[in-house]
Amino acid sequence: MQMVVCVLALFVLSFSGAYKQPHYEGKRTTMVHLFEWPWPSIATECEQFLGPKGFGGVQISPPNENRIVNGRPWWERYQPLSYLLHTRSGTEQQLIDMITRCNRAGVRIYVDAVLNHMTGGGSDAQTGTGGSLAHYEKHQYPAVPYGPGDFNGACNIIDYQAPQQVRNCRLLSLLDLNQSKPHVRQVLVNYMNRLIDMGVAGFRIDAAKHMWPQDLEAIYGQLHNLNTSHGFAPNSRPFIFQEVIDLGSERITTSEYSPLGCVTEFRAANELGKLFRGRNALKWLHNWGPDWSMLPSGDAVVFVDNHDNQRGHGAGAGDVLTHKDGKPYETALVFLLAHPYGLTRVMSSYAFNNSDQGPPATSDGAIVAPRFLRNGQCDHLVGWICEHRWPLMARLIELRNIAGSSPLTHWWSQHDQQIAFARANAFVAINMEKEKELNAKLQTGLPSGVYCDIIDGEKSDSGCSGRKLYVDAEGWLQLQLPPGSISSVATHINAKL
Repeated sequence: MQMVVCVLALFVLSFSGAYKQPHYEGKRTTMVHLFEWPWPSIATECEQFLGPKGFGGVQISPPNENRIVNGRPWWERYQPLSYLLHTRSGTEQQLIDMITRCNRAGVRIYVDAVLNHMTGGGSDAQTGTGGSLAHYEKHQYPAVPYGPGDFNGACNIIDYQAPQQVRNCRLLSLLDLNQSKPHVRQVLVNYMNRLIDMGVAGFRIDAAKHMWPQDLEAIYGQLHNLNTSHGFAPNSRPFIFQEVIDLGSERITTSEYSPLGCVTEFRAANELGKLFRGRNALKWLHNWGPDWSMLPSGDAVVFVDNHDNQRGHGAGAGDVLTHKDGKPYETALVFLLAHPYGLTRVMSSYAFNNSDQGPPATSDGAIVAPRFLRNGQCDHLVGWICEHRWPLMARLIELRNIAGSSPLTHWWSQHDQQIAFARANAFVAINMEKEKELNAKLQTGLPSGVYCDIIDGEKSDSGCSGRKLYVDAEGWLQLQLPPGSISSVATHINAKL
């Protein structure tokens, strides 16, 4: 009996570790969610910006055919009508071309996979983006095909303290697939394997907590190894990160899914929002990570905001910071990308005035591609925000890539809202005190020399376009940051003059 338990434990450890590697090229560390971008635009962005700037990967919107909803809200992408690869983002051939070009540019692709359900109510006869038809009331999806026997019962989720209900009933009105059915399971496996063979590196599993862990484990176990013709090592397993919203108040927890793969750590986004809105003290960040009731670092995908909670859905509500919040949002990104905890993902958004609003589109519903100004930023007149192209973001990505997996060192704090810390070849300090200047001699861990502060400028042939930082022979920096508003500095070994 003891031997059986040991073998089972080793299997679980082997299974979980196999699906937690993002397969980034070189020393890349971070993915970006290019929410609702067209496939040709992503391909070009990989080649012209993401690859050269050191991004590791892109999370793309669901690529399978979805129901067309009046008004074309963003959430129609999360109502599968079939697994044909035809959406507003592009055709199957455009998807294949994008995956190939991004891999060649050193940027991996992660598919947002909707496995829990099909379409929602509102009408019986429904049309998909690829031209397929479905009958909601009859539970008929002939383009898959699915029929009434492939779904769970007609109950709706009412009580999130009842795991059986959360996993077997409908999320809103979305028809809930029964992943324990061999046919359903095989259809989902075939869909994911088709994408793996095209060259994707892994999947975000939408609504994972609404599916039984044992069903997901069975599905993951049937997935192909990654395609070696796209530069993946032999026998590489796809990277899996599962959407599980867990702020500690429900029965279903992230720890039920972390043995299977990585999990989206919504507590990080929630807490970062509170911290950089000034509702909690920065000094408590000295033990940021599992001591905050979060997952172990190797299990967690962390972010400041995502496509759901920036619209007030999911976890965090009014605490979540977004691109609309200016300096607090930027400083939360400084901390997220400078700190070693978790696997980081940054958001790239479009402008919206209501929580249902879809991406910039023409009158016939076609997504309008992002357009760029001479300074490299997205043209906001088109409607895209493109946080990933902010000058600060690219400089922070470089800092994180340089620091790699090195631990946090030289932690320092003063008062409630002044902190500083170092990583291997990198240093950060933040002051959020309203009335107290940060005036201190801080250990950076850096070699002596003159460094450029990457927060307000960058290194160039002629010097620093912003502040200069002078590190002495023992690695100390005399630093002054004013009170009254959020101020910070960050630098790294490549920013040394």
